[in-house]
Amino acid sequence: MDRKRNGYFVPLIFLLILFCLSACAPAGTSTRADVDGKLKAVATTTFVGDVVSRVGGEHISLTVLLPYGANPHSFQPSPQDVAAVNRSDVIFANGVGLEVFLEDLIENAGGDAEVVHVSEGIDLRSFPSQTDDGHDHEEGEDKAHDDAAEQENGGSDDHDHDPGEADPHVWFDPTNVMVWVDNIQETLTRIDPANEDRYQENAQTYRAQLEDLDSWIRDQVTQIPEDNRYIVTDHTVFGYFAEEYGFQQVGAVIPSPTTEAQPSGKHLAELSDTIREYAVKAIFVGKDFDPSLSQRIAEDTGVKLVQLYFGSLTEDDGPAGTYIEFMRYNVKTIVEALR
Repeated sequence: MDRKRNGYFVPLIFLLILFCLSACAPAGTSTRADVDGKLKAVATTTFVGDVVSRVGGEHISLTVLLPYGANPHSFQPSPQDVAAVNRSDVIFANGVGLEVFLEDLIENAGGDAEVVHVSEGIDLRSFPSQTDDGHDHEEGEDKAHDDAAEQENGGSDDHDHDPGEADPHVWFDPTNVMVWVDNIQETLTRIDPANEDRYQENAQTYRAQLEDLDSWIRDQVTQIPEDNRYIVTDHTVFGYFAEEYGFQQVGAVIPSPTTEAQPSGKHLAELSDTIREYAVKAIFVGKDFDPSLSQRIAEDTGVKLVQLYFGSLTEDDGPAGTYIEFMRYNVKTIVEALR
C-alpha cells in the first residue's frame, strides 16, 4: 500500500492503532458499533458537522475531523482521525475538491463507510479567471488578456486553480446549505430507516431556520448602498455569497481558493488600483489567516481591514459556534463595514 501521496503520509503507528482496536474487541462484538447502538458518522469540516448534528440529533454518534480554526487546505489527520474513519458507518464531506486529504485518509484507514458529498446537487459556480489587472473575469471573458498574462508570467499565473474550476466554498450561501440538509436527511434515512421520522422532523426544523436566515440576510443587505457593495477578501471565498446577495467580488489579495498560494507583486499593485477604482470600503480577512499582505494593501489604499470567520466555526461558546451564528456574525460585520 502506498502511504505517501500528494504530500500526505500516514505513519506505521496509525495502522498499528487500527490493529489494536480490532484485536482488543471482545469476541462477537463489532468495533463499528457504539455501545448505545447509535449510527457512527464522521464529518470533515465544522460546517458539515454542525449541519449533520442538526439532522441526526441524538440518533448519531458524530466525529468531526477538522478542529475549530483548522485550515482545510493544510489539514493533516491524526491517528484518532484514522481510527474514527475506520469505524464509521458514513462519512459526510463538503466535496467539490475541498478536502484534499480525504482520499488518502480513507485509503489508509480502511473500513467500509459510505462517503457522501453533501454539496451534490448544488448549482456550482466556477472560479473567475483573475488576472494581474486585479479584476475578476468570468470563464471565457477576455481570454486574450488571460493568455497574455500567462505568457508574461512564464506560462503560469500566480494562482493555483484553473479558470472554470468549481468553487468549493458553498457554505457562504444558506440556500446551498439547504441542499446539504436534504442530502444528509436522505442518507441517514436510507442507512437507519428505523429513525426516519426523527430525521425528517429535524431536517424540517433546521431547514425553516435556514430560510429565516436567508430572509434576514436579504433584509440586512438593504442597509448597504449599491455603490458600496464591492468586496475584496484575503483569498477567493465569497463568490456564492456575492452572487446570491447582490455583491461584486472585485478582487482578492491572494487570487486563489487557498491562502497557501503566493501572489505576485504586480498583482498586489493592480489590486490596489482596483480598490481605488471601485472605492472599496474594506478588505475582509479570515480571523485564522495571516493578515500581513492584506494589511499592506489596506495601508497603501487607506481602507479598513475587517476580520471575518471563513473556514471554520468557533468553539460552541464563541461568536460563531454554529453555522447560523457564523453567518449572522459575518453579515453584521459586513454591513457595519460597508453601509
